Amino acid sequence: MSSNDILMMTAIALYLLGMLGIGIYFSKKNEDAGDFYLGGRTLGPFVTAMSAEASDMSSWLLMGLPGVAYLSGVASASWTAIGLAIGTYVNWLLIAKRIRTYTHQIGAITIPEFFSKRYHDKKNILNFFAAVMIIIFFIPYTASGFAACGKLFSTLFGVDYFRAMIVSAAVIVGYTALGGFLAASTTDLIQSIIMSIALVVILWYGTYLAGGVDSVISNAKSMPGYLSFLNTYEPEAKASAPYNFLNVLSTFAWGLGYFGMPHILLRFMAIGDKNKLTLSRRVATIWVVISLGVAVIIGIVGSGMTANGTIPYLEGATSETIIVKIAHLLSSHGSIFSLLAGLILAGILAATMSTADSQLLAASSGVSQNIARDFLKIQMSEKKAILISRLTVLSIAVIGIVLAADPDNSVFEIVSFAWGGFGATFGPVVLCALFWKNSNKYGALAGLLAGAVMIFLWKYAIRPMGGLWDTYELLPAFLFALLAVFVVSKLTGAPEHAVQEEYDRYKANLGS
Repeated sequence: MSSNDILMMTAIALYLLGMLGIGIYFSKKNEDAGDFYLGGRTLGPFVTAMSAEASDMSSWLLMGLPGVAYLSGVASASWTAIGLAIGTYVNWLLIAKRIRTYTHQIGAITIPEFFSKRYHDKKNILNFFAAVMIIIFFIPYTASGFAACGKLFSTLFGVDYFRAMIVSAAVIVGYTALGGFLAASTTDLIQSIIMSIALVVILWYGTYLAGGVDSVISNAKSMPGYLSFLNTYEPEAKASAPYNFLNVLSTFAWGLGYFGMPHILLRFMAIGDKNKLTLSRRVATIWVVISLGVAVIIGIVGSGMTANGTIPYLEGATSETIIVKIAHLLSSHGSIFSLLAGLILAGILAATMSTADSQLLAASSGVSQNIARDFLKIQMSEKKAILISRLTVLSIAVIGIVLAADPDNSVFEIVSFAWGGFGATFGPVVLCALFWKNSNKYGALAGLLAGAVMIFLWKYAIRPMGGLWDTYELLPAFLFALLAVFVVSKLTGAPEHAVQEEYDRYKANLGS
């Protein structure tokens, strides 16, 4: 290992130790499950904004999205980014204040618990099924984060992929299990800053190595369909292919997923003053728009670097290592640049860790809080509940490591499926719970189950048929689940009077 590699590793190691230190510090502030899962609802507006978006973007922002743009050009990556940017803004505008108000009013600290308390489901059937869905979809999501860490170290330093993944997972599990929600949120803030620095430096340096803006644009124009929003570039055939309305709708539909993301919704629930959510929304939206735009451009810049021979052609899942390749080149300019490259690589780790910690927390709450305490009615002290939560975090991480053992798995593809699963399963139920007074517990349960079933059915049975059926599974599953909530709620009648009265109080409290 060269001296430059050692300096990069030193920067990364210091970053990882810092994250563990934050976990140790906040471990002393968790007195009950509410503190561990929601931080006692004490987040400020800036931490809320950046924590929500850092936990949202994950390694997909610094690996998946640039990789898609690098291979196929503007269309798929940009329509996905546009859908996510709009979805981010609408989610903050329509959902944030409402779910903060409602969950605070009824004392819910998790999304499954919100469903049961919202509909007065005394048997906690909604709680149970929602928790199961969280576990099902968060395990592969967490696995994608571990895979990204393994790819980073194996690509850059030539170390064993599996061992690198285990070390990264151990750090994430360490500070999450120790510090809970406050540790995850604080590290998310730091990680969002590091991610921003990484994007800016890589964009500048990559453009320089590619020969400047003119060279990047000239290379992109030389590939048929590469810069088009209605065509896509096919690298194997070196030809353009239509990117039709169905493709646009499919990628644009990513934005629907926001309504059902437990790890993002928890940030809305945790802010100290709900009236400061407007500031949070503005900060979050600006950061997301800039970050997504830069990530797409980095993919295009990377293609320019391949064209002039600066980096070799990256095919398939290896295209997701474009930022890693650029950072490695940056390290060759001396000690200062090696440390800067280490910081950039820490940014990729940050993107991964900021999502994985939130997912581990949400999945942990599903087991210990929603299934053990609420559904099975197991009596336990707060200290024991936190201990079980920490053990659950560890158990889920182990399963995630097993799923991520194959280095050829695409981060983008794994995230795409998990994102669709949450969006379709929780999104329609959250919307109806917040906006429709006459939705009931039977409709909510039907929506949860319909969304989950349709995600798998469309992904593995219908979409492979191709043609008009080749649509991102989130869109049809979301619409099917929404229809299920509506139809079943209508067929089973209006909810009981107490549920409607509680809804009226929530509407009144929105303006306070």
